[in-house]
Amino acid sequence: MVAEELQVALGERLRRLRLSRNLDQRETAEKAGISEKALRNLETGRGSTVETLLRVLKALDSLDGLDALAPEVSVDPLALLRQSRAPRRVSRPRGPRKAG
Repeated sequence: MVAEELQVALGERLRRLRLSRNLDQRETAEKAGISEKALRNLETGRGSTVETLLRVLKALDSLDGLDALAPEVSVDPLALLRQSRAPRRVSRPRGPRKAG
């Protein structure tokens, strides 16, 4: 999908989420602190801001979805790189071997 199609799909999901919460656009916009037009633009995929998206998600009590969208990194990539370096070999003194 191209970006425009993704915006439309996201907007449709938000609209269905709002309706499942039994909220109309006016109530949701007020709760989010945005205009109804901004909400309509978001729901129809006609462009919006990240701030508007976050305000609507918060108004719909759905900020937990952000973890799926941008999960917290639990491993430090630089630490992994440092650990992945091959260990050095321990050298032994060289000399005549004893028969044993």
